[in-house]
Amino acid sequence: MLENLKPQAPDALLALIKAYADDPSPDKIDLGVGVYRTGQGDTPVFEAIKRAEQKLVDTQDTKAYLGPEGDMGFVNALKPYIFGDNPTMGGRIQGMQTPGGTGAVRLAVALAQRAGVTRLLMGTPSWPNHAQILNDIDLEMIGFGHADDDGTANVDAVLEAIAQAGSEDAILLHGSCHNPTGIDYTHDQWDTIAQAIADKGIFPIIDCAYQGLGQGMDEDAYGLRRILDTVPEAFVAYSCDKNFGMYRDRVGAFYALAKDSDALDAIFSNANALARASWSMPPDHGGSAVRVILRDPELTKLWLDELSTMRDRMRQVRTMLADAGTAGSVNLVPLGSQNGLFAVLPVSKEQVQQLRDDHAIYMAGSGRINIAGLHAGNIDKFVQALADVTQ
Repeated sequence: MLENLKPQAPDALLALIKAYADDPSPDKIDLGVGVYRTGQGDTPVFEAIKRAEQKLVDTQDTKAYLGPEGDMGFVNALKPYIFGDNPTMGGRIQGMQTPGGTGAVRLAVALAQRAGVTRLLMGTPSWPNHAQILNDIDLEMIGFGHADDDGTANVDAVLEAIAQAGSEDAILLHGSCHNPTGIDYTHDQWDTIAQAIADKGIFPIIDCAYQGLGQGMDEDAYGLRRILDTVPEAFVAYSCDKNFGMYRDRVGAFYALAKDSDALDAIFSNANALARASWSMPPDHGGSAVRVILRDPELTKLWLDELSTMRDRMRQVRTMLADAGTAGSVNLVPLGSQNGLFAVLPVSKEQVQQLRDDHAIYMAGSGRINIAGLHAGNIDKFVQALADVTQ
């Protein structure tokens, strides 16, 4: 039977990680892996997380199962940060814990499909795993261009896609710090998009994986909150992996906005059934640490300060790139107004390979770079190398 399995193409990012690790160059630059790095190249554990984990060591008295909904203290503690001053929207929002933001996205699209969604609209390029999830559950994707050539969002494309959508369509939007482009909608554009979704009556799914890494916690939640203020129902997939630095602990949550509490009961009976069949119970440790932080004002302040340090460093890198102006044929100026960990450079796969071979600079074949891989000590080398391969 196993001979029926066909070999699958290896994950390009995993191959990139290995190639970088095997490179002996002393000044190599890793712009591939999507994790935050300090100016020294480290991906540290937040001090707030360390203190919360110590509290768990001292006080946690069981490792018994929590149930498919996970740690509801964690789920509810996040709500004010995601949804703002009215975190329950009059009892219309409920959530559950998931294994990372990926688990939340998977649950959201599978539940939408079970509810009757037959197609999903999505801006491209997008996080590659979005398409893989849709393909795996056999949900049709309708793509539209997300970015214009000038490095801003193509709002006309999303509005046209909404206008052409059918009654059984959903739309997947990045809440902020778009992966891979770093290009976000402006507040005015979010207002227009939210109203267009409400007028058309299609179902919104918002992937919020980077809140706080762009302009700030509230600023990065503007689009999500605007849509939820406008529509009767929606799904939100949330990740704490980046803004709490808990990548390997897989800390995520799924939320649903419904017309009333009765609808929420039906939604979460189905969500729990899907979760039970997929991962049974979510991992507890990371969610528990976040819960401890958000229930302790001192730890909350420490976490927000550490998050601000991350955000400020990425903004400084973006400013340095924008100040460089152009590198060969690449205009770096738009990167200064974009957000989050990522940006996409207009380079070919051949140029990406040349950057690796000639300059020991590693990035995805699509031209996506991780901004946090750059710092004052290597940014000049990067700009010069980019100019060299794109003259």
